Amino acid sequence: MQYRTLGRTGVHVSSLALGAMNFGAIGRTTQDEATAIVDAALEAGVNLIDTADMYGQGDSEEMVGKAIAGRRDDIVLATKAGMPMGDERNHQGGSRRWLFTALDDSLRRLGVDHVDLYQIHRWDPSTGDEETLSALTDLQRAGKIRYFGSSTFPAYRIVQAQWAAQSHHLSRYVTEQPSYSILQRGIEAHVLPVTEQYGLGVLAWSPLASGWLSGAIREGRDITTHRSTILPQRFDLSLPANRARLDAVERLAKVADEAGLTMIQLALGFVTAHPAVTSAIIGPRTLDHLRAQLAAADTVLSADVLDAVDAIVAPGVDLAAHEKFDTPPALLDPSLRRR
Repeated sequence: MQYRTLGRTGVHVSSLALGAMNFGAIGRTTQDEATAIVDAALEAGVNLIDTADMYGQGDSEEMVGKAIAGRRDDIVLATKAGMPMGDERNHQGGSRRWLFTALDDSLRRLGVDHVDLYQIHRWDPSTGDEETLSALTDLQRAGKIRYFGSSTFPAYRIVQAQWAAQSHHLSRYVTEQPSYSILQRGIEAHVLPVTEQYGLGVLAWSPLASGWLSGAIREGRDITTHRSTILPQRFDLSLPANRARLDAVERLAKVADEAGLTMIQLALGFVTAHPAVTSAIIGPRTLDHLRAQLAAADTVLSADVLDAVDAIVAPGVDLAAHEKFDTPPALLDPSLRRR
């Protein structure tokens, strides 16, 4: 396992982080299975575990808490807040009112008195940066969180939040958690240059592109992955974007074969090769998935392999830009771009 410094915090984290989204209802993972996955990941040298309150509406945090009981001090523990937790309209977002409640709920489910990294799951357009940053700073000073970060923020919002922290003399986001894979490289053009400029750690989610880069999806095979049953439109080969992804996967498979790598090693090695990336978040649903992903822990891609990847999917290009979660609201709601 490789280790990198998380931004400028001085905290050393593994280059592969364990994501717990599949623990509970989403992945149909039981407590015993989740604990076995955590045990194997820690034994392999993973020391960063990432979850969120909305994963299974709290199920994931509870499972993580039980799995790490008695060894919390050896783990860099991260969770997130901001996505809806139930139908109550104020049980979401980045307001002080909600974040204070959401964090206490997360700490209770996790069975800990603090988390190392508390992340705002998505930018909340209805809440000012100073409101959110002030709340997070106070939670940090109270000892309930050590650091805080953002997740899936557009580049301009990352910059604005850094300026807001400086202007209001508040603590700042020290990490960003964006979606990043060989098939979704758009952040190379805007987010990663900004995180490098401000010294933010980067925890990349979906490095296997929702399973497209797992090796299970190939030409001529039925697509039967767990994710395809949840989000079938993302795997409908009648759609041009999905067809383009499959064509890229076929070409990438040849690159992996020639380099003596699995598709998973190629995919994770690509993400962790970028100098702006601290860790790639893997989200195994089973122990077999975990073992296949841990095999990439020491993968270092040669310049020739990285050049071959660039020739298939150009730097800065998203093959499915419509699936990005950092689109400015005005592009999604016509009323916001018309007088």
